[in-house]
Amino acid sequence: MAAPLDELAFVARSEHRVGTLEALLDGPRDRNALREATGASSPTVGRVVADLEQRRWVVREGRTYGLTELGTFVADEFGRLQRAMETVARLRDVEPYLPSEMPGFAVDLFEDAVVAVPGPGYPYEPVERVTELIEGADSMRGFGTTVLKSSNLEAACDAILDGLPFEFVYSPTVLETVVSWNPERVLEAAGCDNCTTYVHEALPDRESCGLGLYDDRVGLCCHDAETGLLRASIDTGSSAAHDWAETTYERYRREARLVEADELRSR
Repeated sequence: MAAPLDELAFVARSEHRVGTLEALLDGPRDRNALREATGASSPTVGRVVADLEQRRWVVREGRTYGLTELGTFVADEFGRLQRAMETVARLRDVEPYLPSEMPGFAVDLFEDAVVAVPGPGYPYEPVERVTELIEGADSMRGFGTTVLKSSNLEAACDAILDGLPFEFVYSPTVLETVVSWNPERVLEAAGCDNCTTYVHEALPDRESCGLGLYDDRVGLCCHDAETGLLRASIDTGSSAAHDWAETTYERYRREARLVEADELRSR
């Protein structure tokens, strides 16, 4: 019996084997269809299907090839492993800034995430991504440090004044920073009926991470707590991530205290 790692290596070391298994997940195909799907030559396709038949992952019926139950299992599980490794590669550089303190957070919630990080010579990509999310939303809720950078604050204030339903929970420190950015502008936005402000004394990762719900999209803003730099913006349309974010946000909103406009003026 082949060792599990040998079986894994057998698939992984040939992109044509991977491509053939992926193609056959959609249903039986003949050699020409497999050649088009994988980009392999006819002789290569012949060798690949012969190897897969030998392992009883593929069965031939007339001119077509299809996956066996075992082959379907292999193709599904290998696909999951590939997606996991893609997530690892995508999030590797921002792993130190992920919100590990948030209850229920898991990396696989963000496996298809858009990740914006500061690039060489141009550090503004994460900030610009948050602005895009704010400007493209029909409503926004969140907590933490999401609207902390000046351009994101400007975008949020503009959107609120334009009627965007906006509900946000701040830590006391972040709220002070937001108000001090432009007191007149912040008070104008906070005074709108569509804007609701809360403060919470014990948000998770309160000085380094922000959670935003932009309609059906979920975003994380990951800051360096020591320098204040925005290290990454991560967002996804995953329904699982949205369910987690909804539950997490509602928990802290219920615990938070409503802040009236008069209190903001006093700050």
